[in-house]
Amino acid sequence: MISNQILQNTMEGLKSITRVDLCVMDTEGKTLASTFEHADDYEGAVLDFVNSPADSQVLQGFQFFKVFDEHQLEFVILAKGDSDDVYMVGKIASFQTQNLLVAYKERFDKDNFIKNLLLDNLLLVDIYNRSKKLHIETDVRRIVFIIETNSDREVNALETVRSIYSSKTKDFITAVDEKCVILVKEVAPSESYDDLCKSAKGLKDILAAENLPKVRVALGTIVNEIKDVSRSYKEAKMALDVGKIFYNERNVVAYSNLGIGRLIYQLPIPLCKMFIKEIFDGKSPDDFDEETLTTINKFFENSLNVSETSRQLYIHRNTLVYRLDKLQKSTGLDLRVFEDAITFKIALMVVKYMKYMETFEY
Repeated sequence: MISNQILQNTMEGLKSITRVDLCVMDTEGKTLASTFEHADDYEGAVLDFVNSPADSQVLQGFQFFKVFDEHQLEFVILAKGDSDDVYMVGKIASFQTQNLLVAYKERFDKDNFIKNLLLDNLLLVDIYNRSKKLHIETDVRRIVFIIETNSDREVNALETVRSIYSSKTKDFITAVDEKCVILVKEVAPSESYDDLCKSAKGLKDILAAENLPKVRVALGTIVNEIKDVSRSYKEAKMALDVGKIFYNERNVVAYSNLGIGRLIYQLPIPLCKMFIKEIFDGKSPDDFDEETLTTINKFFENSLNVSETSRQLYIHRNTLVYRLDKLQKSTGLDLRVFEDAITFKIALMVVKYMKYMETFEY
């Protein structure tokens, strides 16, 4: 569970303080970390020590120590020398390694619990029992962030997010798939959604500085009990998808700000197809030429203002009116009429949703 690199860093740190060479081996005599060369030469001695009843022993100019994890032998520590000072250093190294085992096991247990909590894999009674055992508060405000990196360096993103929140012991960082990092963040009583969106933008900027520029952050809603964290996670997942479909220009998307996109996302595809058929009579907005689509989008951007739209498109007002008349003849919808404009706008969003779902299916 503890990486060899962590063990190596620990032994090197202890050597730099004590000037005593140290080595960590597993119960089969394989070297995991060492501050001196040819540690494998002591494999036989380690195997003999493993099979002996002693917890410490002097063999071949080294002091050997056993490190247990709940009465299960995990590691053997070798300290070079046979003096009392070396014995003390060896005991310190054993104690430090023992603490690493406990710390990493606790982290793993919490990580496993958070993953199962997010995925709704726990009964209600198990949520509260395991929370109590792991010393996790159950009735504080929390929110879920999903950080999608769109990168082949997800592990780096996970570790970077963990380093950012390393001092905040009440926040949890994990991952349930290879694409996204999940942050379960404790929310202060005074924090609002605006504050949380600013935090998300700050996190995105930090990750961009760490060579992870293509980052999207989605937020669920604030929940007050730990049993509802999975709901915030599902909301963040929806916000991530809806943001990709309808608000592609946004890098931070909150579930509470999805607007009509959230409603369309929950429509069944057969109903969407029926709606498009009724509006466009079997046609699709994809059939419109680029000029028409640009005109439509700019007209909506300018709140159906003919003068402002024609100015921004660098065309005469009459040219814009001609295009709108032409569109009305082909669709039966006059975008200068508010009700028709709303219908057309929703239809365009429905088509975007359908195309996204088709891509997702394949």
